[in-house]
Amino acid sequence: MTETHYPRVSPFTAGLRCACPRCGRGKLFRGFLTVADRCAVCGLDLARQDSGDGPAVFLIFILGFLVVPVALWVSMTVNWPLWLHTIVWSVVVLGLTLGMLRPAKAYVVALQYRYRRSDLEEGPKA
Repeated sequence: MTETHYPRVSPFTAGLRCACPRCGRGKLFRGFLTVADRCAVCGLDLARQDSGDGPAVFLIFILGFLVVPVALWVSMTVNWPLWLHTIVWSVVVLGLTLGMLRPAKAYVVALQYRYRRSDLEEGPKA
């Protein structure tokens, strides 16, 4: 059986582009966060790629670390009513989370592919 060689795809690039971790050209998602069954370009079985809750947990910590100090600085600098802070920072956190969740999930899937490729390409073990 002839093995096709694909160029090495950076997990960071595959994550930002939400692309297949093997070929870097196919779409990784078929919905907002639903991983496609197979890559349309190279045929990689993506159905078993599972990132779990990792990307969401990472984003909670990263955004909390970045947004909370900014929110505190803004609250000390300007005199907004509390309800306005609630609306502004809720929208900021929600927007950043939704905007970063797909690339974060794609990045974790690409890392799994790079470092656990033999487990993912062989099939389920009996």
